[in-house]
Amino acid sequence: MDQQILLAPRDSFAVYMVSMEERGACQKNTRRNTQGGIIKYPVTPDGRYFVVRGRLWRMSDPALPEDRRQALTSELMAARREVAAAQRTNDDGRLAAARAAVHEAKVALGERGPVWWKDGEPDYNRHMAKNTPYAGWHAELAE
Repeated sequence: MDQQILLAPRDSFAVYMVSMEERGACQKNTRRNTQGGIIKYPVTPDGRYFVVRGRLWRMSDPALPEDRRQALTSELMAARREVAAAQRTNDDGRLAAARAAVHEAKVALGERGPVWWKDGEPDYNRHMAKNTPYAGWHAELAE
């Protein structure tokens, strides 16, 4: 796999993107903050995880066709909205069903369940980066 790490200036808002030949485009992970601005998280050099507050979170399967990924993401967002609605109404049955729908969508996206890579490397989802083989890479981000 041809990889290239593109680094922005090393400040607290640096953007780290991984260019992956097999995916054909730059990969980045973005989220919106409460003010509507986009927050960008560091992505590991192999494109398997993004990092938030030092914790690794598995990326979606890059082999998913874009239309399928978008449909699953829409399902995930709807399920998350349903979780919030169930919490507001204190409906335990509705909450359990909504959380199950979130889990199903995440498994379908490749963010949970069996790993989507085929090289036999273990899954470090939800691990602290400093306790994984990504520790050196993550430490360099803070420099």
